[in-house]
This record gives sequence, structure tokens and C-alpha cells, in this order.
Amino acid sequence: MKRLFILLLIACSTIATIHAQQRAKGQQITPIHVKTLFNDIIKTWGAPSDEVFSINKNPNTNLIESSVRITYFVANNSEWTDENAKSLNLKDISEAFKKDEPTSYQLLHLSPGTNESFSLRAVDGNGKDKSYLVRGMNKEEMWLLCTKNAENPQLRDAYAIKWTLSDDESKILGAVYQITSLRPDIYEKELASSKKTFKIVGRVDENIKDSLYNIYIAETADELANIGDDDYVACVPVINKRFEWQTELEKPMVGRLRCIFPDGSLCSAWINLDFVPGETYNITVHNGYYNEDQDYERRVGRYSGRSLLNERQKRGNDDVTTGDDDGREEIDTIPSNNEGFHPTREQEMRLEAKIKAIEANRNSIKATYEALEPFVKKGSLTGSDNYFKQIIRLNKELDVKCQDYIKYLGGFDSLPSDWKTKLYGVILGLYSEQSQGFGELYKKVGLLPKPAQEAQKYVNQLMEKYMKEMEKAMTEN
Repeated sequence: MKRLFILLLIACSTIATIHAQQRAKGQQITPIHVKTLFNDIIKTWGAPSDEVFSINKNPNTNLIESSVRITYFVANNSEWTDENAKSLNLKDISEAFKKDEPTSYQLLHLSPGTNESFSLRAVDGNGKDKSYLVRGMNKEEMWLLCTKNAENPQLRDAYAIKWTLSDDESKILGAVYQITSLRPDIYEKELASSKKTFKIVGRVDENIKDSLYNIYIAETADELANIGDDDYVACVPVINKRFEWQTELEKPMVGRLRCIFPDGSLCSAWINLDFVPGETYNITVHNGYYNEDQDYERRVGRYSGRSLLNERQKRGNDDVTTGDDDGREEIDTIPSNNEGFHPTREQEMRLEAKIKAIEANRNSIKATYEALEPFVKKGSLTGSDNYFKQIIRLNKELDVKCQDYIKYLGGFDSLPSDWKTKLYGVILGLYSEQSQGFGELYKKVGLLPKPAQEAQKYVNQLMEKYMKEMEKAMTEN
């Protein structure tokens, strides 16, 4: 099993680096004029000793999650306002931001006398949030431009500059802000989503080796009572003595946890719960009983007076007795798998076949990109539409094969706890290298044709999909 997992890591990570920065809607997304302006300001008038600089990277992927660079500067007012001065001046700032406006999704200019203050939030993948006050005085002038990050579409690059006159009006005092963090629309959406999310966080006793739990959901107690054994909405694996599952709900519902025996049969007992939006149920399963989440049950569950379960369902089934005051609920014996899973030769062959299918797909994608080289040498992608359509088709197939491989591995209980995180990192590499390539194409041939833009958009959508799945997997470790 370990050999097969390493094989996939090696096979997938050897994909050749094909390209560099992405484009959106046919436009370059890097604000090159503003970045050049900032570099010149910092070089000419910056005060590096007072610079604020920080960077946070994901420890599993080494990808940047957030970065902050704030550089203060002092310039001579005579040069700043003189359009004929050899050094930088006020006109250069407005021109740079206006030229890069097509690359942005937000552009803002606040003139002196305006009472509006402005702050930039930096939120990383762990939810750490910090706010930076950019404009706090009405005598300050400010420009702001925000773009999607070229390498990670979940991130936002914010570029801002502010300045004001010194008391004697001989100097210009200002600061340049370059902040990369999670896009506001993403973390605000996730914040809204969290109000609808119901989550189960489970732990399994060291003395038992449960490997799978079926999750059932119903709107009413009557529906739950008549639910079929095969009508589960999820089958959740136990990894490293833990299992987690979540879903978004518009209203309170009822649900059930039911273990699967090693031979594939269902346990005769189960655990019924109220599923409440915005809440998390913590449960620990032992051999013959479980520890309920008493705080949850008192606030929104069966002791709250608002439970949707009937009295029989609150006990699980006829064989389950009500709990004592210590939070122990008696249930039928939880199935115990006394030995960890070891793949049979047939299972090994299936794993190898799935790996080879992914490899073949990767090689086909690589070959398709390589077939574009003659067009690149000519400096035009005219006539290459079918290649980009094929890239979309191959990536759709790759997505299906990756999901199949993830699902198959999810049925094994003997993998390391961080196997998903590592695997998602490899899969992201397959897409991120493609995403980066469209910027390189643009540098060499100019405006990308519509089929190329569509292929780029689809690859970036897959990147966002697997980033979200990876973030979810990281919570399981």
C-alpha cells in the first residue's frame, strides 16, 4: 500500500512544468505598471528599516497563504508635484493605476478632503484575520487596486499607496501596501456558509477499530423511522481513530449514524441525532456505548425541548437504553476490526491500474501542450482551437480518475492520517502547472483566443475545487 502511494506521488510530481501566469477574460492579471511604480518609489524614497514584512505558507504545500509588505517613504514635495522632474511624481501614480485598471476587479481613489477611511483585511487559509489601516486621515490621498493572484485563484493581491504633506509642506510622507490574502468573497461566503453547516466530529475508542459509518438524514421523525438501510447520504471512513462529516442545512433535521461490520453488514444498533444548522456534534464511540455531546443536547438537541426525534428514536432503537447522567449511551456492541486493512493482490492490481490511468492522462495532457510549440514559435495560436478543446476534455477525464482514486483509497483504514492532504497536494500540482502556463503563452503570443481562455478557466476551476477539498482534508488531521 505504501509503495503504491509513493508511486503515485512520484509519477504525478514528475509532470513537466509547462507554463507561468494565468490570464482572466483575455487580460493579463498582473498589474505591471503599479508594481513597477511601487518598486521605483521604494528604491528612490523608501525606508527599508521601517518596513513591515510577513509571509505565511501552507506547511503541507509550501504555497503562500498570505503575505504583507508595507514600506514607508519620504519624498521632496518639489519633485513630487513637478511633472517635469526626473524622479517620480504625482502624475506617474494616477497613470499607473489607470493603465492597470483592466487587470483589476477593484479600483479606488480617495482624494484629500474625503472623510472616508479605508482598511485592508488579510485572511489566511487558517482563518487568521488581521486588518491594516491604509487611510485614516481626510488629508491623505490614496489609490487602491485589487486583482486575483496569478498563481492561486483563491488569493487576492491588493496594491495601495497613500501620502500626505508634512507640516511644513516640504516633504511628502507616504506608505506603499502590497498585501496578498484569501479573497474577501471566499471567506465571506465561507462565513455565511458556516451558519448553515452541521458537522459531526467523531472519535473512536482505542480498543475498537471501526472503519466506516453510514450517515442518514430525514426531515421528520416519521421519515427517519422508515428510512431504508441503503438510503444513506454518506459513508464516512475512520482514519487515525477520527471521523468527520459535514453538510449544509437550511433548517433543523434528524439523522442517524450506523456502523458497518468488516463483512459489509450493518450493525443492528445506531445513534439518532438532531442535525442543527450552524452546530457541531462531538461524539466518542466505545465498545458498547458512546459519550454524547451533553452541551449540544441541552442547547439544541433532545434535552432542549426542541428535538425533532420521538422518544423511541432518542434511544436509537429497541435495543438501546437511555443514557446515565455521565453522558454514556448504551448501544449494541460496535463492530471491531481486530486487524488493520491489508490490500489483497487483487486490490493492489486495482490500485496500480488506477495509478497507470492517471499517468496516461497526465502524459496525454503534456503531449497536447507540447503540440502547441509550433504555434508558439510562429507567434500565433491561430488554428490551435482543437488542442485547447482536447485539453479541456483530458482534464475532465483526469478529474474523474483522481476522484475515483481518492474514493477507493478512502475505503482503507490503514493509511497515514495525512494521506489525503499529501495526495491533494500532488493533484493540485497537475493543475497549477497548467494554470501557470497560460501566462507564459500570453507572453509569447499575445492575446489568447477564446478556446484557450475557456481551457484556462476550466483548469482554474479544478484548482479551486481541489484546494477546497484539501482544506477540508486538513481538518481531519
